[in-house]
Amino acid sequence: MLLSLFLTFFKIGLFTFGGGYAMIAHIKDTVVDEKKWVDDEELSEIIAIAESTPGPIAINLATYVGYKKAGVLGSAMATVGVVLPAVVIMFIISLFLDKVMENKYVFYAFEGIKCAVAFLILNAGFKMFGSLKKTPFSLTVFIASLAVLLLLELFSVSFSSLVFIIVGGLLGLSAYVLSKKEDKK
Repeated sequence: MLLSLFLTFFKIGLFTFGGGYAMIAHIKDTVVDEKKWVDDEELSEIIAIAESTPGPIAINLATYVGYKKAGVLGSAMATVGVVLPAVVIMFIISLFLDKVMENKYVFYAFEGIKCAVAFLILNAGFKMFGSLKKTPFSLTVFIASLAVLLLLELFSVSFSSLVFIIVGGLLGLSAYVLSKKEDKK
């Protein structure tokens, strides 16, 4: 299991460009659909926790899944697996980055990769929404959170993702409290 965790997350780290959010779709395909280490609902919960804790989301996801499957050693193996490719690649690139980026073919290849990464992040969002339990409560929180995000973007309000997480949490708590008040009536 330890080797499987390492190799699985090494592959995820090696073949996913764009960081944590771009990795979510690939992580879902691998750990939910292929390996069946967690289900869709648990992955959504892990993502919510991983996003609200310090550190990169992909590392937090790998750490959690590794721990769930094989304890502390499993979390260490999954974490090292997902981080190692980026560390090695960035070290190699840093040795000659200026020369590489002067090459117009490399520059435009990276521009194309940026577009692909934007799609991967959007795709991860669609997959997460697809696994969301469609209750009036969850849909209300989703729509309210989306509305707040769009308004902030529309008016070019700069904000940390932490602010959005806090707003989503407050909207969720508010909807829950209001639903409990309705139940008491």
